[in-house]
Amino acid sequence: MPSIKFLKKEINNSIGEIIEDVYTWQLSNPDADLKKSDLIIDKAISVFDDLILRIHKNRKEGKNNRFQLIKEDLNSAILELNYSLSKLS
Repeated sequence: MPSIKFLKKEINNSIGEIIEDVYTWQLSNPDADLKKSDLIIDKAISVFDDLILRIHKNRKEGKNNRFQLIKEDLNSAILELNYSLSKLS
């Protein structure tokens, strides 16, 4: 892992991209029920907050080896969020 700063940027960009995709879906489907898509946005924000909190916690405790686990959790969360988004259509 090159740096914590890079990991934070990756989390921010990945989660931001999911949220943008949901907003794009909402704009292209104005007659659809937006409650489900809003839940995806809420879940994405929750994942973001959780991962950033874990970075700060591990950084204070000096557990740099756990950053790989955070990256793996990010990847699995992205897959789950993308799957939820694809089910909306």
